Amino acid sequence: MRAIITGGTGLIGRALTAELAAHGYEVVILSRNPERAGGPPAGARLVAWDGRTAAGWGGEVEAADVVVNLAGESIAGESLAAILFRRWTADQKQRLLESRVNAGRAVVEAIQAASRKPRLLIQSSAVGYYGARRSEELGEGAVSGDDALARICVEWEASTLVAETQGVRRVIIRTGVVLSPAGGVLPLVLLPFRLFMGGRLGSGRQWFPWIHIADEVAAIRFLMENPGAKGAYNLTAPQAVSNAELSRVIGRVMRRPSLVPVPGFLLRLVLGEKASIVLEGQRPAPRRLLELGYAFRFPEFEGAVRDLLR
Repeated sequence: MRAIITGGTGLIGRALTAELAAHGYEVVILSRNPERAGGPPAGARLVAWDGRTAAGWGGEVEAADVVVNLAGESIAGESLAAILFRRWTADQKQRLLESRVNAGRAVVEAIQAASRKPRLLIQSSAVGYYGARRSEELGEGAVSGDDALARICVEWEASTLVAETQGVRRVIIRTGVVLSPAGGVLPLVLLPFRLFMGGRLGSGRQWFPWIHIADEVAAIRFLMENPGAKGAYNLTAPQAVSNAELSRVIGRVMRRPSLVPVPGFLLRLVLGEKASIVLEGQRPAPRRLLELGYAFRFPEFEGAVRDLLR
């Protein structure tokens, strides 16, 4: 089988490429800077694209069985410095939106032009779709929120809707916070504990919708290979944890204290509106994924943390 992955050089994209290549897929990675992307794993190759159109790569769709659209500028930031110091200004939020919508439109353009359509399109999204919720458990049928991130997610998902009119089955993956030893937010989460200053953030009652990187990519492959998969799926672990419980578990696993709370007002002072990511969580449940028969490798948070810190 041949898969095209947009955003294939990001945290999830690289792990997914390795997962698919290991299972015999031929993978085409679309990259805006192939020369900077480094060598792809065996079974994969890099193709240049501009992130906005099908120019130069659209013909690849003719031979593809599935397109996985992961493209989009990182919500939190691509580095620790960006996470801490790059605020969500109006311009930044517009860039976050445009990077997603433009990529989706490019994918649709390529599919519309192809005489042989891929059988499946996997469209990336995030649990931010639901907006800030308190303790409500959210299945895939829950309505969208109305904050900045929720509005971005709604347009992100809609960017490839037209593909369904071309006879292409579409799966939407609403991903939680992906925990990976290769990067992402995990180094930021662990940093205070490494400095013996770990503790809850804000009230600690907010939910932390997490998923281990191994389950993220295995679940995507599971959906790719399941002909009954269609519509939206929450990609989060089945065991929900509050921020306070997260701090206790990490402290226990790392053998560090978790007694130094960080006040919410201080996080908002440092991060601005971006602080809502950690102060105003939501509690999505992977109901449809479990109903379809996916078995999580890391369903419990403590087991996931122990594996990530090995």
